[in-house]
Amino acid sequence: MSTGITMASMSRYAILGCGSVGHAVAEELVGEGKEVEIIDRDEGRVEALRDQDLDANVADIRDESVVDEVADCDVVLILSSDVEANSAAVENLRARGDDHFIVARASDPVSADELTELGADVVINPSAVIADSALRALETGELEYKARNLAEVIDDTDGRMAILVHRSPDPDSIASAAALRDIAASRDVEADIIYEGEIGHQENRAFVNLLGIDLVSRDEVDMDDYGTVALVDYAKGGAPTEAEAIDILVDHYEKENGEVDASFEDVRSNVSATSTILTKYIQELDLNLSQEVATALLYGIRAETLDFKRDTTPADLTAAAYLYPFADHDTLEQVESPSMSPETLDVLAEAIRNREVSGSHLVSNAGFIRDRDALAQAAQHLLNLEGITTTAVFAIADDTIYLAARSKDIRMNIGKVLDDAFGEMGEAKGHSTDAAVEIPLGIFTGIETSEDNRETLLQLTEEAVRKKLFDAMGVDSAGEGNGS
Repeated sequence: MSTGITMASMSRYAILGCGSVGHAVAEELVGEGKEVEIIDRDEGRVEALRDQDLDANVADIRDESVVDEVADCDVVLILSSDVEANSAAVENLRARGDDHFIVARASDPVSADELTELGADVVINPSAVIADSALRALETGELEYKARNLAEVIDDTDGRMAILVHRSPDPDSIASAAALRDIAASRDVEADIIYEGEIGHQENRAFVNLLGIDLVSRDEVDMDDYGTVALVDYAKGGAPTEAEAIDILVDHYEKENGEVDASFEDVRSNVSATSTILTKYIQELDLNLSQEVATALLYGIRAETLDFKRDTTPADLTAAAYLYPFADHDTLEQVESPSMSPETLDVLAEAIRNREVSGSHLVSNAGFIRDRDALAQAAQHLLNLEGITTTAVFAIADDTIYLAARSKDIRMNIGKVLDDAFGEMGEAKGHSTDAAVEIPLGIFTGIETSEDNRETLLQLTEEAVRKKLFDAMGVDSAGEGNGS
């Protein structure tokens, strides 16, 4: 079929088979000033349509003569509830070779395929359209209901609200907490974002500093001072270290380490970022979005989905599209390209020197380190080596073995690999493409750590970790040494 006709140039329409669907379409088209010709075999229906000043004629849409009647129409909508009649009409139109844009009605996927094969440009299934519309209405109604409940819990706050994020929080945690703090502020409730551990990884520190997001260490606060406690993007960091009552829980991971009872709960494992969920609340509550929070949320979604390359859902994409015009893209560029610290450079150099490659899998020992967040950056950089699809970099710090892994091999779930290899000794966390594990050194080696045996422990650790990793990956650990 020729593509010379554009929708903008289409002005005359034919509707073949004008039941309730056809009637509704006809009214819309006429309302837009389009010329509409209707053909239906039911004389009573045609008469009723004429009474409404519509151009309607009696004919069976199966008849080849109908093709002549619609010859000067740009678009032919075949909307009868009789799918066999619709198929005949499509076949007749295409047999003549006229350049019509044809929209045809199906009743199920099988008839839809048949109509497409016969030459329909667009095929619609009213049942599917209704179901899709009902689901969208349900989603909209559920979000409205949840937003109202969230607002009620915040409004009941006596004093300040505490927003807890997971240990050593990442951009998704921090951005989500910043958005919830803005929601609370819009309801005249002050809130603190509270974290445990450290703000590690240079990108995370740059993220916090450049956007001016204030966070408070858990060691500096008394949780009894807060009237409302919220957990945001918390599940992958484990349960709270104290058994305080939780009022609000928002996450994109199912809860781990037992249930957390909350007055308000929104856990959506069908999206890839908690920032996506908080963006939906910002939209539903019709809040003015600050540039800082918009930038944070957009980066949170991008970081959690590896720039939309990992487990991205339509909800993540629509949230990002909403945030994009409000974000500061110069700041985003600075966050994504922070300067590398000397220690990170040292860790990367050590990991490059000590790498062992088997096939497309690389495992390396970075020795003794102070900044364990440098391991993640080393694993990511090594993934850029030619022919490498999976990397794992480990090191020892504070009597603990820390390991960070990355993978772009779609056949491998690196989180499961780490769990299979070390799950009995430590806790592996992460995604199919990005994971980490911490293992107490004494449990792994069976030897108590001291200054005198550090190098021995490192040697034992290196041999055992490499073997366990390669075994879990299903490759031979007798690899290519340093990759040369």
